[in-house]
Amino acid sequence: MTKTIHDTTAPVSRRKFIVGSAAVAGGGLALGFDVPLGAAQGQNAGNELGIWVVVRPNNDCVIRIARSEMGQGTITGLAQLVAEELECDWQRVKTEGLLPGQNLARKRAWGNMSTGGSQGIRQSQDYVRRGGAVARMMLLQAAANEWGVPVGELTVSKGTISHAASKRQTTYGRVAAAAVKLTPPDPKSIKLKDPKSWTIAGKPLKRLDTAAKLNGSLVYAIDLKLPGMLNAAIKDCPVYGGKLRSFDEAKVAKLPGVRKVVRVKDTAVAVVADTWWQAKTALDALPIVWDEGENAKVSDATIAQHIATGLTATETNGDRREGDALAAIAGAAKKIEATYSTPFLSHACMEVMNATVRLTADKAECWTPTQNLEASLAALSSESGVPLGQCEVYRHDLGGGFGRRGGTQDYVRKAVTVAKEFPGIPIKLIWSREEDQTHDFFRPISMAKFSAGLDEKNNLVGLHVRVSGQSINAHLNPAAMAGGRDMRQLQGFWAEAGDAQMGYTVPNLLVEYAMRNTHVPVGPWRGVNTNQNGYYLECFIEEVARASGRDSLEFRRAMMSKHPKHLAVLNAAAEKGDWGKPLPPGVHRGIAQFMGYGSYSAATAEVSVDKAGNVKVHRMVLALNCGHIANPDQIAAQVEGSVVYGLSATLFGECPVANGRMTSLNFDTYRMLRLAEMPKVETVTVPTYDFWGGVGEPTICVVAPAVINAIFTATGKPVRSLPVKNVKLV
Repeated sequence: MTKTIHDTTAPVSRRKFIVGSAAVAGGGLALGFDVPLGAAQGQNAGNELGIWVVVRPNNDCVIRIARSEMGQGTITGLAQLVAEELECDWQRVKTEGLLPGQNLARKRAWGNMSTGGSQGIRQSQDYVRRGGAVARMMLLQAAANEWGVPVGELTVSKGTISHAASKRQTTYGRVAAAAVKLTPPDPKSIKLKDPKSWTIAGKPLKRLDTAAKLNGSLVYAIDLKLPGMLNAAIKDCPVYGGKLRSFDEAKVAKLPGVRKVVRVKDTAVAVVADTWWQAKTALDALPIVWDEGENAKVSDATIAQHIATGLTATETNGDRREGDALAAIAGAAKKIEATYSTPFLSHACMEVMNATVRLTADKAECWTPTQNLEASLAALSSESGVPLGQCEVYRHDLGGGFGRRGGTQDYVRKAVTVAKEFPGIPIKLIWSREEDQTHDFFRPISMAKFSAGLDEKNNLVGLHVRVSGQSINAHLNPAAMAGGRDMRQLQGFWAEAGDAQMGYTVPNLLVEYAMRNTHVPVGPWRGVNTNQNGYYLECFIEEVARASGRDSLEFRRAMMSKHPKHLAVLNAAAEKGDWGKPLPPGVHRGIAQFMGYGSYSAATAEVSVDKAGNVKVHRMVLALNCGHIANPDQIAAQVEGSVVYGLSATLFGECPVANGRMTSLNFDTYRMLRLAEMPKVETVTVPTYDFWGGVGEPTICVVAPAVINAIFTATGKPVRSLPVKNVKLV
């Protein structure tokens, strides 16, 4: 649910802004439609209508975007929603990215600039649509005033305003200058269009950002070039919690291009040079002594032992209790038990972490790919000591985000530290792939123990779930943990409808979380906890279904009568996925459903396992109900991308720990799905048009269990630990 805060007080203090904006997601929204017109920065300020739309004299409509673009199509989707209410000519639509300094200067008029949790569209759809409607009404009123007719007699189509009685026409571009002088209507009073009548939004329009990516005109932050710029490479202590003891700058000071070796706080060292390769070469040659500390003794084995203690511990940090699951299972006719595990995973963004910073006596500037422009601004200010009002972060499209570039902002802070040594000179800090893999905020490691009881009729009468593992909130956002409880880790098991509700009704249910933190830093990873929990629950439900002797689909359906939206996507995936129909010899099906990020997902997978144990995923069908649809083609693209991400993790993904550090430091060992391994993917949307759900993350959570359940059918063996590459299947 979106919280709206109208801020008409004095400018925000630096501390208050930093605290409010540095969170991974969430925060207040200041709609700001009452901001004085003409106050915007830039060459188009004179034609600003509301705060979301600028109309140029040539009839171009510039739509402002506050969210980040990282390949998910947010720019196009948001522009469609605004243009729908604006009723402009889509062929004349341009977009303009907002800057956090602009937002701050206007008391956060454009609201939250964070892009994460699949909220880029769903969290802002209402107020951006109202922004388009405000602009349309102002333009119509300007035309009505010019012609001296009631505004109700006017119509508009593709930016052309018509008055039928007098047969007069004009364009948005012609009346824009007059429109900006009008008092805008209250956006809350506007009745938005029925989505079923949309002609721009909800349609499979081509993305607005494709051409720039194809012709090379789009500049990613990693490719940025500024006059006089120097480049930096960095190494942090490879053992988390360790420190930098010493380094011998003299050994590299005379190498080509080297300008300086810089200590970066207590844990890292950077080399600044004319080119990044010179910096990287010198850094590799730099003698460094690390103080690795006690964490250097930690390994996969010790971490696994630590996590396993949570499966039997008496204390828990979050739970859901309905009935008496333990008693129901103890008295059941048949009992089923299983324990599952998932490893640490890296984000592995194609564009490694980077930031360019220039500091002067009265200005701090940063160019960086970020999922949270305001958090980057806060980090720039706090690290440099420059007041917020004298800071700016310039936006770039991201070469991958997946949660890595949200609230942590470590790449910005480190770049600022290095830039302090070179006042007035832009310093571009780029991490190597190995540094990026070493110093990620990883998807948490976890285990889950399940037990269930079936009665004499093979109905599920009790289910006990115990999840043990690392907490993201404990590491990044302790304030979100009320009384030390972290329900975030049980995402997808919640009783409440709306975001991550469990889709089954069980007479007796106990779901628990035991927190077991490690020294490894963790953070949100595309899909966050729904991915592990979806795998755990749906693979165990499959085992229970088989123990009951019933069909996997029918067993699930029997528990879903009170969850019609979950059931609808399950049925859609089953129907499109040909559940129950014959398959080619050696090919087997699996099925799964789960919920996350306000959307309902289900999948079927067709899989074969050869005599050597090699897995081939031939086809996947994924069904999604995200409520409303901004662009169906973008949904299909996101679903296909989620299959790539989900299958890579399921089949290959892991970040082993030895001697306190990660050991998979590049794509030779951190394996990604290859083109020849990509299955045919079919997307089925089941929109109910009564809510706004996410798209970028929800379907990842059903990829693993659908595939694993198909492997179970193929081999007769459940796969209880990921990745599959480590499991002997035959």
